[in-house]
Amino acid sequence: MKNRLITLTALFAIWAVPLRAHAQGKVGVININAAIAGTSEGKKAIADLQTKYAPRQEELVRLQKEIQGIQDQLGKQPSTLSDDEQRRLSRDLEDKQRILKRSTDDAQSDFNADRDDAIRRIGQKMVRILGDYAPQNGYALVIDATQVPIYYAAKEVDLTGELVKRYDAANPVAEAGTTPKPATPPASKPATKPQ
Repeated sequence: MKNRLITLTALFAIWAVPLRAHAQGKVGVININAAIAGTSEGKKAIADLQTKYAPRQEELVRLQKEIQGIQDQLGKQPSTLSDDEQRRLSRDLEDKQRILKRSTDDAQSDFNADRDDAIRRIGQKMVRILGDYAPQNGYALVIDATQVPIYYAAKEVDLTGELVKRYDAANPVAEAGTTPKPATPPASKPATKPQ
């Protein structure tokens, strides 16, 4: 407990020094996940992932239908099936259920890895843009609304939309068959005090 108190006191002291130096600065809020998903590159990444994983999803749906068909057959016709046929269908059902579970887990794991990679790639660029934007516009602190419980934030301090615009300007997404041209970020607006 004593170590924890010392650590918290030290962290507060480290935070307090820079905050006092920027006491006149504004506080901003961003939903980084919404910002990443709202960029043109984020939307394209989501669409690309959906396209990439559509065949696997279709295969899983097909396998689920096969399992349902076997279950229906075992449930509706138990008296008309021989014991050997019931055992064969039961083994087939267990095999297909095992394959479905493994395939579902693998597809989900692969999808999550690809999604996380896209989020990390876009997020790194977003943080650089935020790092340029915040000091240019008088922000002493910008916090992620999804990580810290925020009970109230004025609309004026939400930077998500502005950063999406700046991200898209700095990282244009190529249309099919064209090469993207890097753009310069728009000039920053003068800092205004929220009311």
